[in-house]
Order: sequence, then C-alpha cells, then structure tokens
Amino acid sequence: METQDILAGQFEQNRPHLRAVAYRMLGSLAEAEDAVQEAWLRLSRSSADAIENLGGWLTTVVARVCLDTLRSRKSRREESLAEQPAEPVIHKRASDPEQEAVLANSVGLAMLVILDTLPPAERLAFVLHDMFDLSFDEIAPIVDRTPTAARQLASRARRRVQGKPITPSSDLTRQREVVDAFLAAARAGDFSALLNLLDPDAVLVSDAPGAAAELRGAEVIAKRAVLGGARAAQAALVNGEVGVIVAPRGHLFMVIRVTSENGKITRMEAIADPERLRHLDLALLGG
Repeated sequence: METQDILAGQFEQNRPHLRAVAYRMLGSLAEAEDAVQEAWLRLSRSSADAIENLGGWLTTVVARVCLDTLRSRKSRREESLAEQPAEPVIHKRASDPEQEAVLANSVGLAMLVILDTLPPAERLAFVLHDMFDLSFDEIAPIVDRTPTAARQLASRARRRVQGKPITPSSDLTRQREVVDAFLAAARAGDFSALLNLLDPDAVLVSDAPGAAAELRGAEVIAKRAVLGGARAAQAALVNGEVGVIVAPRGHLFMVIRVTSENGKITRMEAIADPERLRHLDLALLGG
C-alpha cells in the first residue's frame, strides 16, 4: 500500500474526533467539515514521517483553523454591526441538516448557543480543555498564550457558560420546575397540562416577524404551544432568570423570557429581534 493511502487511512480514523472538535468550536456542520478538510490538505502537504503524535497534530491544526474562522466571523459581525443590525449567525450552508440536528442534540442546543457568545480564544480553551481533556500546555501555543493564561481563558468561559448555580431553596429552582413542565407538556401536546401551568390571564408578547404581537389567555397560549411543539426549545438562564432558548440545530432563533408566580406562568416574552438577542445574558442552568 502506498504511503499516501496509509496516511489517508490514519486520517479517516481521526475524522470523527476532528469533526466533533470542529463542530463544538464552530456550531456549524458545514464549517466543521471545511476545517477537517483543511487539516487533511495540510497533512498531505507535510512531512508526515516527522509527526510523532498524528492525532494531537491534527487536533491542533483543526483548532487553529477553527480559531481563524471564529475570528473572521467576529470581524464580519463587527463590520455588519457598524453598518446595520447583524443577524444571529445562522449557517445555511449545512451539508446535512439531519446530521447537524443529531450533532446539535448530542452537544445540547443551549450549549451551542452559549458557546457562540464566547470570544474565540475563550471558546477554544473551554472546548479543548473541558470537552476534550487537552492540557493547557497543549492549548497555550494554539491561542498564543502561556499555559496559565490559557487556564484563565477557560475559567472565564466556564463562568460565563455555567451562570450562577441553582440551590434547592432558590426561586430559580421553582422557576425551572415550571419552565421544564411547560416544555414537556408542549412537546407531548398535553393541552390540559399546559392550561394547568398557565395563569388564566397569562400574556404572550412577541417581536417575531409574522407572529401575533400579543396573545392573551391561557387557552390561546396553550394552543400556540401545542402547535409549536417546543422541539427546538431548551430551558436556560436568561438575564439571570429561567427562560427558554429556541435553537433549531443549535442556531439561535428566539429567546423566551418567562415570568411565573405561585407555580403559574403569567407572562412570556418571545424575543427574535437580532439586536435584542445580542444584548441578552445567556447561560446554562446549573444543577
């Protein structure tokens, strides 16, 4: 077997891992595949015999390609923001929507959305260390930092991702119970359960294009929730309170702020406007 064929076989063995790294870094299957392909091109042009740890070398290459992509994406966002309101990053070039949906669910819809709010270097340090167990000595040269600085990057990202912890006695625990129950009932199409969770005079306001600006009453809102199904929805912290992230295939579409009293939802605010979404503080729910 020719050397190039052997190298290609070794690369294919590493491909699933490389794709997993790139997808968590970029949140887009198409861009992740591009990053993996770039790693193969660089490998095929390199002196492969001199590479002692092929898996580690490929992971480093993919991470650097992803970091460049994230920095370029951030620059485009800033340029767009200076000219007009930028839309959330929604990658329409997905090579396989079904596969991307599976990947998004495996990572967590809310996790992908929140990772997308991190600065590129923080995201890389957090993903490589917390998700793939790379040491800070390995991460440091990728982000052009010392190992100590790389550790600080991951720590900052971790705090932003995790938000504040939820204690058993906190109001957030009760909020989470109500929101989780609402999402479960919506997914199951359980109209009665939804009515039981909604205050009779509950209000839903929305800025989404094509949606009613305001709905009033438990029955009307429950019917809307049953139709929506909440398949792409997940509970998360929104400005420090329990709300809902709606993220088809991990790409942020809408955030719903939820107000509840005595176990009943009294108000829901659906936010889809890109400018408003950008200013929300989003985090995962702690255990």
